Amino acid sequence: MHPFLDQNVGKVPYIGRARETILNDMGIATVEDLLTYFPRRYLDRTTIKSIGNLVTGEECTVVGEVVNSVLQQHRRRKILHVTLRDATGYMTLNWFQGHQWIQKVLKPGETISVSGKVDFFRGHTMTHPDFDFVDRDQLNTGMLVPVYPLTQELRKRGLNSRVFRRIFNRLFNQCPPQLPDPLPDDVLHQIRILPYRDALYQMHFPDDEASLKKGWFRFKFQELFMLQLLLAIKKKTIREQKSPYVCSHAGDLIHKLYHSLPFDLTNAQKRVIREIYEDLRSGHIMNRLLQGDVGSGKTLVAAAAAAIMIDNGYQSAIMAPTEILANQHYINFNQLFMPLNIPVALLTGRLGAAQKRESLTHVANGQTPIVIGTHALIQEGVTFSKLGFVVVDEQHRFGVDQRGLLIKKGMNPHVLSMTATPIPRTLSLSLYGDMDVSILDEMPPGRKTVRTRVVTPGGLALAYDFIRKEVRKGRQIYVVYPLISESEKMDLKAAEAGYEELRDEIFPDLKVALLHGRTPSREKEAVMQDFKGGKIHILVSTTVIEVGVDVPNASIMMIENAERFGLTQLHQLRGRVGRGAEQSYCLLVNRKNTEQGNTRLRILEKSSDGFEIAEADLQLRGPGEFFSTRQHGDSGLKIADLVSDMPIMIKARKEAFKLVEKDPQILLPRHRNLLDFFLKHYRDKLDYATIG
Repeated sequence: MHPFLDQNVGKVPYIGRARETILNDMGIATVEDLLTYFPRRYLDRTTIKSIGNLVTGEECTVVGEVVNSVLQQHRRRKILHVTLRDATGYMTLNWFQGHQWIQKVLKPGETISVSGKVDFFRGHTMTHPDFDFVDRDQLNTGMLVPVYPLTQELRKRGLNSRVFRRIFNRLFNQCPPQLPDPLPDDVLHQIRILPYRDALYQMHFPDDEASLKKGWFRFKFQELFMLQLLLAIKKKTIREQKSPYVCSHAGDLIHKLYHSLPFDLTNAQKRVIREIYEDLRSGHIMNRLLQGDVGSGKTLVAAAAAAIMIDNGYQSAIMAPTEILANQHYINFNQLFMPLNIPVALLTGRLGAAQKRESLTHVANGQTPIVIGTHALIQEGVTFSKLGFVVVDEQHRFGVDQRGLLIKKGMNPHVLSMTATPIPRTLSLSLYGDMDVSILDEMPPGRKTVRTRVVTPGGLALAYDFIRKEVRKGRQIYVVYPLISESEKMDLKAAEAGYEELRDEIFPDLKVALLHGRTPSREKEAVMQDFKGGKIHILVSTTVIEVGVDVPNASIMMIENAERFGLTQLHQLRGRVGRGAEQSYCLLVNRKNTEQGNTRLRILEKSSDGFEIAEADLQLRGPGEFFSTRQHGDSGLKIADLVSDMPIMIKARKEAFKLVEKDPQILLPRHRNLLDFFLKHYRDKLDYATIG
């Protein structure tokens, strides 16, 4: 980038070795890292409240001088009381913890800003307020004073906002008038963005609110542009790779498959199969995401694609995230292909040694054209004759993250990733922007909408009566409890207690069974088979995945503590019923019975559109909670927000894809700064793509 930006942060004035270590631990190693350590908020001196005008219960910011601090014993604990004053009066700040270092840094005479909720006890008070050091002269001259995110370690080392402002002031005095801009000139002009150095300055020393907004826009756009550039490069790299598995014809097998079905395909299924066939015959590698609600017919689409591959002499592998779902796919594919004399193999950890050896041999010599299992299918010990097509179920990131592994094995197959989670366009552009997307937006005819109702504690008796009536009709019931990783033990106890209550007190005459993540695999499989066979009336489960087996006879999905689930999860759970011809129901039990919880859950009462629900879920919970980080990773965004910054995302995507179309490897001289920046910050995310 530039010698000034690449300097070690330890050489910056006011840093020193001890502070350098803390900053390094936070990922701040260079001057560039430090300059992009942006304030988390700004004090507007025109909106700071004076102590004499405080109102109990309001959230506000006060600037004053520390008068004294006293550590007092109150019954069993110590409380630090700090007195603050301004020209209009006094107030007390209280801390129940962190006494030593807070008392050490809040010395009499210091001018600080405090933010928090105002209480009243013998005068105005704030408990555990957010605080920072400010300079009186700066408050009198600058409209907007930056406040930086501070860890306890930073505070202990005296690195507060006032010190950061001194550091940045010195840095900008030393900074060259021009810095290399990662964004190309034509993008800057097209979008009307502040140049790099000017934007950095406005982030730390804003002239006014309008200039500050321009600074934030610049860095949000830059972050989203780099993300989209990454996706554009990956997409172009895949598209330009010649596929060794070209399907020159659709073949007879797919027609035989169609004619063997007791129903017609939906128009959406026909459209998506055509899209996939175009990919398979194009000569380029397919990297497609198939989205569709539970029950929309994704499995049949995957089977049709596998049939095309078989007729062209290639193998297909279907990978599921769990053994239960792998077994389900195995059953479904067998039902479809056995009448057509096409063998299907299952490869999971539960197979016996002899059976596994036989399956591996048949897969390796090409005798078995369709293989189903967990994603261990692509690990060591599994070899294929001609694996041309991989279907990945519910592992959304596989198409991007695991492609490198497939390439290393010399396969380079077409990849179809399937998900029953309707992904809002916002997330789709940022997480799957390197993939082509197909959507099944039509349900098979005759499938009835699941009727959904929110149930409060007062309505449980009626709900149980309704369940009993359904069981008398020969129907079966799911009861699902949330299982949140942070409180797994408590949740498990709640599920077990709920199961015992249902079994012993509410439905003592019915067969009730319990499944959870710690149930041994053999027992789990036996319970699921008993439920599917109608031997169990009510199945209590703690996880979504355990109810992955299709049970057309199940007509009620009762979800306990539904307010703890995301709307998208609830919608997916709801899709587990309504598989048969009878009317099905979903009961959302809101134990807390809060107005907020009821309002949120009633979205599901009104809508059965997965994408509409997903958009609402994203708005309510934000992208961080929409997906579990463990399974999907995150977008890597630090400044931009995937929901509120959607308009910026669309602009950034347009410019990034336009640039890659003209300069696929970012080799043009005018893109030199961009290439340097991109390789420095994103090289490790490129996987299999090569640029520069």
